[in-house]
Formats: sequence, C-alpha cells, structure tokens
Amino acid sequence: MLGSAISDRVCAVARRFSRANNGNVAVIFTFAMLPLLAFVGAAIDYTRANNARSAMQAALDSTALMLSKDLTMGNITAAEIPSKAQTYFTALYTNKDGQGISVTANYTTPTSSAAANILLGGSGYIKSDFMQLAGFPTLGFKSSTTTTWGNVKMRVALALDNTGSMAQDGKITALRNAVAGTGGLIDQLSALSKNNGDVYISVIPFAKVVNVGTSNVGQSWIDWTDWLNPPTTQPANGTMQASLPMNWHAVGPGARCPWTNSNGGFTCTKNPTSTSNTNYIPSSGTYSGYICPSVDANSHTRYNGCWVSTAAGTGVFCSGSNSCACPTDSTGNAVSGCSCKTTSGVYQCTGKLYTHDWTQPGPNDTVDNTSQPRVSAVVGWTNNQWTSTSQTPTVKNDWRQASTNPIGNWTGCITDRTQPNDATGVLPASSDVTTLFPANEYYENSTFYCSSSASTPLEPIIPLSYNWSALKTAVNAMQPTGGTNQAVGLAWAWQSLLVGGPLNTPSEDTNTTYNRVIILLSDGLNTEDRWPEYGDGSSQASGNPIDARQALMCQNLQNAKDSNGAPLYTIYTIQVNTSSPADPTSTVLKNCASTPDKFFMLTSSTQILTTFNTIGTALSKLRLAK
Repeated sequence: MLGSAISDRVCAVARRFSRANNGNVAVIFTFAMLPLLAFVGAAIDYTRANNARSAMQAALDSTALMLSKDLTMGNITAAEIPSKAQTYFTALYTNKDGQGISVTANYTTPTSSAAANILLGGSGYIKSDFMQLAGFPTLGFKSSTTTTWGNVKMRVALALDNTGSMAQDGKITALRNAVAGTGGLIDQLSALSKNNGDVYISVIPFAKVVNVGTSNVGQSWIDWTDWLNPPTTQPANGTMQASLPMNWHAVGPGARCPWTNSNGGFTCTKNPTSTSNTNYIPSSGTYSGYICPSVDANSHTRYNGCWVSTAAGTGVFCSGSNSCACPTDSTGNAVSGCSCKTTSGVYQCTGKLYTHDWTQPGPNDTVDNTSQPRVSAVVGWTNNQWTSTSQTPTVKNDWRQASTNPIGNWTGCITDRTQPNDATGVLPASSDVTTLFPANEYYENSTFYCSSSASTPLEPIIPLSYNWSALKTAVNAMQPTGGTNQAVGLAWAWQSLLVGGPLNTPSEDTNTTYNRVIILLSDGLNTEDRWPEYGDGSSQASGNPIDARQALMCQNLQNAKDSNGAPLYTIYTIQVNTSSPADPTSTVLKNCASTPDKFFMLTSSTQILTTFNTIGTALSKLRLAK
C-alpha cells in the first residue's frame, strides 16, 4: 500500500540521520519530525477507518429497510432474517479497506405495546499503515441500525386538481395513471399494508368547491345559510351582494326583472328550476309573479328559491327620492296603475303593491320543510314602502308553504368555511357557525358540477379507506371541471386526517405512531373561491387574496405539532406547469411544502408519473422505518 511504502521510507531516512555525525541540526530536526509524522499518519488511518464505518452504516440502513419490506410482504420468514441480512449487506458493502466484517441481525416480534423491529449490527477493522508504529496494527469499527414498524401506520390524503385546465396536455389522464394505474401510488402504498388499517388513503378532488356527496344532506356540520338565502343575504359576496331596489314593492307580474348582471350579478329566470333567463316577471301560469334569480355571474352560484309577489292593495311604494320610479313592462312603459308625482313638496310613487317572501321556510313555518333550517332573510320594507328616512329593509321572510327547492335537491357542493376557519383545522361545532361547512350550488360553464348527471361531474370525496379498488375507481372517474381553489382541496385533505371530523376518520391508537401525509397537486394558479371579490374564475384580484388565505392554512398545518414537538403532517406539493407561456411558480404551493425538496415543479404531463413514484418511494421508507 502507498501508506506502508511511505512509512518504510521515512524509517530508513531516520536511521541514516541517526548514524550521521556531521549534521546535529538535521538529527534534531529528524527527531522533531517523527511526532508530526505520527499525528499525520494517525489522521490518515482514522480517516480510512471512518470511511469504512460510514460505508457500513449506509449498507446496514439499506439492508434493514429491505428486510422490513420483505418481512412485511411475506417474502421471508423471521428465521430467514440473519441469512438474508448477510446476503443484502455483502452486496451493498463495497469498501476495500474493511476486513473481518461480520453482521448480526436480531428480530423482535411486535406486542400490544411495542413495535416490531430488526436490529442490525456490524463490526470490522482496517490494517493501519501508521498507527502500527505506535503498537496499533489494526483499527476496529462498528455500527448498528434499527428499523421499526408494525405500530407505525400511514394516512395519506390526496388533494387532486380537477379543474378545467386539467383537460389540456393529457394531464388528467397522466394523473389517473400516476395514482390509480398499475404500479401507481395506490399500488405502492397498499403494498406496505400487512394488515387492514396499516395504510389509509383519502382522495379529495377539487375545483372551486369539493363534492361531499348528497348522502351527507342531513349532517349537522353543514351550514345551509348561503344555500337557502336570497342573493340579497350573501355576506361573502361583499360589495357584489345584491340589494333590493327602492321600487321593490311595486314589482310584480309582467314587470321587468329589477336586476341585471351589472347591477346585481344575476337576472331572472322563468321558474324556480329553470336556467333560462327572462327579462320580465311571469304574469301567468303556476309561477305568475315569481321573481326567480338566475345563477350569479360573479360567484358562479345558483340560488335556491324565488321571491313571490303577493298582492297587497295599492298605495305609495317609495317616497322622498327623485330616483324612485315605476317598474316598466314589456312595452317599456310604466306598469299598469303606477305613477310618480310631487305632493306637498315630497316626490313619491304610487301603484299596485306586492309583498315578497322568499320560497324557503320562514321562522313561522311549523308545517312544511320541517327537516331543514328556517330562513329569516329580510325581504321588504315596513308598510311596503321605501322612504328616504327608512332606506334599510326590515321585514323578514314569512314563507309558510313547501319550499320550491328543498335542501334535498342539493347536489353535494361545499365551499370555503367562514373566515378565519377557512384556514384552520378546527372541528365543526353547531354552537359556532364559522366552524361549519357551507353548502353551495356551484354552476359554471352551464354545468352543475356536483350533480351526478353532469357530463363532467366533480367526483365526491373519498374519506380514508383501504378499499384499494374503490379508491382506484374514484381516481379513474375524475374529470376536468371548473375553476381553481387549491385551498378548499387542502382544507378537506386536512379534515380527512382529523379524528372526530366530518369524514368519520378512523380513530387512532395512542400506542401507535402515525405518519400523516398530504399531497396537493394543481396545474394552475388559484382563480376563484367563496368570495367573488377575490377572483372571477380567470384570475385572482390584486394582491392574490386567495393565495393569502391558503398561505395561512399552510402555516397552520406546518405549525401543528405532536406531543413531542414533531410536525404532525408531512406536506408534498406539486405544480404541473405545461402552459405556454408558462405560469409563474406558485409561491403559495412552493412554501406550503414541508421542506423545499417536497415541492415539485413539473413542465410536462409525463413527469406526473415519475413524481408520484418518487413520492411513493419516499413514503415507503417513511412507513418501513422509524
């Protein structure tokens, strides 16, 4: 060896120097060099020994993981562990200096309070080149590793983008294959499950909303406020919330619809179930006088009721403002019997009067719709008259007949929770409406996306399950739908991992360690959510308010810790960026990942498969070793 040759030459030179009698300084220098050379030589020997030990540690770690997987999959028995360990280790340990290598393997079976584990130990030595001068011909080293499993279980929530742009560049097909195809993520993770419940997976398809399925219609965690109320009682719409016109109590059969997309965000439809717009209130038939709002162009929400027009005689319907005017009919003239004039210095309008209840059960309805909440929305002014001193309507809804659209017709859409709980994982409580999940009737691109009869439905959420075939079926059914709201998908991925939440998450054993994982994939930037002022379905408002709400949720997820101070969740995020020109990198997605290496920027659909495979491999190690 090179080190041995150097040592021999140094010794020979030292002997010649010691016999010389004409170089006292050189002799002294030579003796001074010996300790220095010893220190340098020792460092070289120790480095070689450390390299051999590091190589042993890496080989032991890999061997332990492979043994764990083999035993979990039933490929080997406990009795075969020592021989298999030697086989794996021999193939993996390639250091040339290490000699006398031996490996031991001890397997401990699991109990009710302790996990199964494999303890591997290794030892060996190197022949020293320099330390032998000090009486150490060899330097020994050893290492060990433990892999633990059996009471380490995995729960993985997949929040998957199902928006319209996923139809481009084969992205939705690639996503289905990566998750549910042969050898995909579900296959990878299911292979780690020796017993039912070792691994659970939930699937959360999302667009602007999520679909929890109509079977949940009777759940106490649903907030029906927005779904049941008229467009004039939608606080989430902000400045886009509609208001009642001052001539409201003169609007009746045959009058022009008092709203347009520009002054309310909607127009009128022919009847409660129609999506066909009309410029005038029906004046004949079953729905004569019904004022039925169309889908809101701002929030892409379908309202679930109508105002009815009930005759209330004639009289003044507004006074004190020159802006007051009679409703017009299809001829463009004031409706029959309506006129405006100034009397005693006060401008006022007179005509037929109508009250307008909203066709969802009012607080006084004790007969109809007994299985759904009451709606007490304000629907008119006192004495059926707007005045300059009484501009705020105060009369509450008093509908006492069957609903024209009962909650049983809900298609399953759920939107963002009321702030601040849109960004938290707090469990729903009936005592606090902000913790409940608002029902919604999402309608965009002429499609009720949560309806099972839609041509491209948004598929329902699948709670944590180990029914691998059902999970694959759900993923393979996913189709491109509406606009992008990553936050609502992330929120429900979080909920799917919470015991006691709305998705009946299986309980957790206090003696078991759980790896809770969220994988969030999206192919675009956020464009809309519950708040129409935040985005219009094409882009976000200035300041990216949707991203701001999502970023807060990501921080809350990352800040969640277990009793030992370790993160409760591991978060992977994936941006599929195939647009041309490319979308900018999503800062909110990038920062949401638990660590920088868990954010993936993809530029082609083919990378979806390889990325999920990479994540699956990482999760396999997380599942098998603790």
